[in-house]
Order: sequence, then C-alpha cells, then structure tokens
Amino acid sequence: MAKYLISFPGSAMDVSAEELPAVSDASHAVIQEAKDAGVYDFGGGLDEDAAPVLVAGDGSAAPGAYPQHRELSGGFTVLEVATRPEALGWAA
Repeated sequence: MAKYLISFPGSAMDVSAEELPAVSDASHAVIQEAKDAGVYDFGGGLDEDAAPVLVAGDGSAAPGAYPQHRELSGGFTVLEVATRPEALGWAA
C-alpha cells in the first residue's frame, strides 16, 4: 500500500461563525471514517504565521518555497491506501 498526501489551503476553512460547527463536525466525521477504515496514517494543521523555508539537499536553508509551488497553508492528511483512485475518493 502507498501513502498519499491530501493537502488543503487555509482558505478552505473560510466559513462564517454559523457554518463553522457543521463544517468542523463534517471534517471530523471524515477523519473518523478514515480511521475506522484503517487508512488514516496521520494529519494536522499548519501554522499560517510561520513563513515557508526551502531546505536544500546540502542542508542550507533559504526563505520561501519552490517557485512552482502553490502555497500550502491549511493542513494535511496522509492516508495509506492501495491505489491513487482510492486516495482521490477520500479527498473528494
């Protein structure tokens, strides 16, 4: 089985105060479903106040991310599933 990273931008959680409880409950339900299915590996949120740092193979560090990289500022989940289509199904 392979591990797949599902990431989302911080703007994915730009919801009103009234919507937040339902959105939170839905996201927790999906994570619980993945755990119950035995495919959840780990996940978490990212500190949006921390600036990205690019670390090269030689260990040197520079501020910023890869130029082609779309900023990842929200969070991530890693699932361990048999196929890419299965991972895409969980991400949907």
